[in-house]
Amino acid sequence: MSMFRRTRRQVPALNTASLPDLIFTVLFFFMIVTHMRKVALKVKYQVPQGTELTRLTKKSTITYIYIGRPTATTDGKPGVGTRIQLNDKYADAGEVADYVTAERNRMSPDDAQAMTVSIKADRQTDMGTITDVKQSLRRANVLRVNYSAVSPNKDR
Repeated sequence: MSMFRRTRRQVPALNTASLPDLIFTVLFFFMIVTHMRKVALKVKYQVPQGTELTRLTKKSTITYIYIGRPTATTDGKPGVGTRIQLNDKYADAGEVADYVTAERNRMSPDDAQAMTVSIKADRQTDMGTITDVKQSLRRANVLRVNYSAVSPNKDR
């Protein structure tokens, strides 16, 4: 007979009571931090640099117009020329007024009063295209136009 008895010790079960709280906290963190892109960009643009920049505060009243070189054509070759992108489709300068009017009609009356059109144009875009877009915005009675830029000291 042995002097020492072998006793089997059981490991206590892992307490998972706080696991759902932890998962929801991480999920909430990623929901707050993640920025969801609403529009798939079909044009490439390098944002120009500016000196007197201000940050727009209310993002729900901003309508974006992208101007730049197309990323690719239907046959997969790189695009040539300058194109205007409204939401997820290419457009001409004449279609900008209808697009902005439709966007204004979708907004609440308070947001429609504060509506701002932000032009995100490539730094190599010719001014003729931008002037055509601005003329179309005038026809749509858009009074607030913003040009997107980055500050010169910002590392990109």
